[in-house]
Amino acid sequence: MKQTLPEMDINLDNEALSTSDAARKALDFYLNPTPVIPTAEEPWLIPRGTLSGPEAAERAVQLLLCAEATACESANGLQGRPRQLALAVVHMISLAKAMVEHLPTEQRCRGTES
Repeated sequence: MKQTLPEMDINLDNEALSTSDAARKALDFYLNPTPVIPTAEEPWLIPRGTLSGPEAAERAVQLLLCAEATACESANGLQGRPRQLALAVVHMISLAKAMVEHLPTEQRCRGTES
């Protein structure tokens, strides 16, 4: 038969918890975590090191195609000003895609190495 420790009488009413520093620290830790603020120098996306310039440009074009299609489909269900804004996004994505496609292969390679 296991021996048990005598039960301790702990007062856990609201007043006792509200004045407890330990309770306040625990609540602050779990309910108010310190936000992580990314610095401007840290990239949020790091491509794999073996990705060449032309491959990166091709992937960028493919991503822009997907973004363009998503924005276009989103515009289809809208009217008025929201539709105009969504179509403006489609236009800007098309321009970015054209700029990436226009880059010569040499510039694409140099742009990813720096």
